[in-house]
Amino acid sequence: MNSLERSDLELVLAIREHGSLAGAAQALEVVPSVVTKRLGALEARLGQRLFDRTTRRLSVSAEGEAVCRHAIDLLQGFAALESELGERQNELRGPVRLAATFGFGRRWVGPAIAAFQAKHPALRIELQLTERLPDLGAEGFDGALWLWEVQQRHAADWTSRRIARNQRVLAASPAYLARRGTPASVDELAGHDCLVARENGEAPRQESALWTLRHGRDGSTARVRVQGPLSSNSGEMVRDWCLAGHGIMLRSLWDIAPQLASGELLRVLPNHSMPDADIHWMAPWRPKTPRRVRLLLDHLAEQFRGEPWKPSAGGVSASRERPGSRPPR
Repeated sequence: MNSLERSDLELVLAIREHGSLAGAAQALEVVPSVVTKRLGALEARLGQRLFDRTTRRLSVSAEGEAVCRHAIDLLQGFAALESELGERQNELRGPVRLAATFGFGRRWVGPAIAAFQAKHPALRIELQLTERLPDLGAEGFDGALWLWEVQQRHAADWTSRRIARNQRVLAASPAYLARRGTPASVDELAGHDCLVARENGEAPRQESALWTLRHGRDGSTARVRVQGPLSSNSGEMVRDWCLAGHGIMLRSLWDIAPQLASGELLRVLPNHSMPDADIHWMAPWRPKTPRRVRLLLDHLAEQFRGEPWKPSAGGVSASRERPGSRPPR
């Protein structure tokens, strides 16, 4: 049996409703001969007589009643689907589930998605803050805003897009630098109290940390092993210690830009940074991203494109690095 088309269902219902082929033709805005021809073709295709016709009357057969009964449900379903798709074109609705790291998620992602949701009140956005990237596909996430590009085991199953650049920079309080002096080269960091944030699975009992820094002008890299009396798995705790004058830290610009701008913190070795903390969008691969997720991602990219955490002049610096100094290889 060939499948029924939507126009077939509308034809059958119109004939039953108006009780004649002429009445159905008028309702469908066609000439009666078209209705007669279409009904005959449909009955031939189905191998069933849907209407009993005489010169005086037309009545619905048992098979015709069955078709009409299902036609009503099917056409209502078509109408509901079209209505929903039409609404989705004009109004974003439905759930979006995101993950982000604690600090960046709270300070930057949270306000950005709240502003987006306010423009699209039919959206329901859930933001889960975590320090470990979830298995996004298995746990039902639409995506994650992450500070490091994670290498997935099966790259084809994931999509990644850099949303914004970010750097980790060296900073200390004016009080600490007045007491201990300002490092003039990378190797001098080894002799200072360095505040270490042991995040993302770093070994908590390791006495020292290896900082890899890149020179902003010539692109050379330097590695220095640093240590100090204070370390924590909380970046916020390390920032608080730094503000209190306990040492030098390596911290993302997005986290300390206000303190650099105000002078509460000073850049140390301002030509050096650790450029490994760019903001990335991670998502499970899917053949077509839902429009609500795609537009939210565009909104986040627009919000962070200008790197709103970046000081206009690069932040206040403690001093210039030693002229002609080269970082150790």
